[in-house]
Amino acid sequence: MRTVGLGLWFEDYAVGDRFRTIGRTVTETDIVNFVNCTGMTEVLFTNVEYANRVSAIPGRLAPGALVYALAEGLLMQSVVQGTGMAFLHMDFDVKAPTFAGDTIHVECEVTEARPAAKGARGLVRTRNEIRNQRGETVIVYTPLRMVKGRPADPDRPFGEMTA
Repeated sequence: MRTVGLGLWFEDYAVGDRFRTIGRTVTETDIVNFVNCTGMTEVLFTNVEYANRVSAIPGRLAPGALVYALAEGLLMQSVVQGTGMAFLHMDFDVKAPTFAGDTIHVECEVTEARPAAKGARGLVRTRNEIRNQRGETVIVYTPLRMVKGRPADPDRPFGEMTA
């Protein structure tokens, strides 16, 4: 039986390919949970009065690390699930703020896809633009991932045991 919801195999990537994820709204709860979980208790993220009176960026600001983590979750649900082997490197650039209530999605372009030195796997680099509901780019990052190659037995893509 085919398993659905899995990522792309290395062979499925070609330089120049473009795709986008579904969207996800950043909520107040996301911000509170992330700030408390990580200890990022910077007043920009915990004190709305400060942000509105003193900060150069008024409003309920989401940490860039949270926005990145949500974007990676969107990619996990679409192209990385079960096929990603390692996250090896990235450049990261925050272009604009993200606020509670913003809806983000990720637009990706494959910029590098080459076989790894050994094994049935490859290295894939993408240029990922996280965009908000207005189409504004808020973060750009360029992850290099190690990705599994297509399995010899498509009925057992992960070598799992059958019942």
